[in-house]
Amino acid sequence: MRIRVSGTHFPLETLGPGRRLGIWLQGCPLACHGCMSRHTWEREGGESMSVEALLELWRTALADRADGLTVSGGEPLAQPEALSELLRGAARLRAAQTHPGASGDGHPADLLVYTGYEQSELNAARQAALAHADAVVTGRFRIAEPTGLVWRGSANQRLTPRTGLGRARYTPHLDREAQGPALQVVMEALPVSGGRAGPPAVRLLGVPRRGELSYSERWLRERGIRLREPSWRP
Repeated sequence: MRIRVSGTHFPLETLGPGRRLGIWLQGCPLACHGCMSRHTWEREGGESMSVEALLELWRTALADRADGLTVSGGEPLAQPEALSELLRGAARLRAAQTHPGASGDGHPADLLVYTGYEQSELNAARQAALAHADAVVTGRFRIAEPTGLVWRGSANQRLTPRTGLGRARYTPHLDREAQGPALQVVMEALPVSGGRAGPPAVRLLGVPRRGELSYSERWLRERGIRLREPSWRP
């Protein structure tokens, strides 16, 4: 099965507990005002990958003692069949894991999904796509309703454990305030063109607190890096 993907990263440290494989799916029909990831909205953007290729990344992350998998977007539930296949395969590989993650909490790797749909909008098809998720963050991003809660972008969003593993790992974080930076800065070298390397691609991973995007932009500028097309601007 093919799936449209905006990007992947390991280790991701700002969307869920511990060191995680992050997969951002491409395409979002919700288009929340103030979203930091406008580049993930276009349905035909990103790249087409096989679910098996993503599961190979997950297999490698598990071997490196990943604490979990986070699927965000874009809107993951815009590709429900492919998301279901991805989570089913991830759960299967997780079951074969011979050791817990690197966090030291004794738990196996968990599966976390971000969706902009509200709990009341999770119809049968969407619920089926999330069948193997241990926890889900639901709700539109509302820029006028900031929150300090960890891993959530606005006060209306809900973190809901769905399995025993999800409850064990996420219950301590349901009302926890974020501490320290909520964004992870990742720099990736672009392919060499004409014998010369181009400017690095900068990715800001996580759910920023109010003012953190501007702070990160200044922080990068002070180090000689100017963002040409920030994804949070129209």
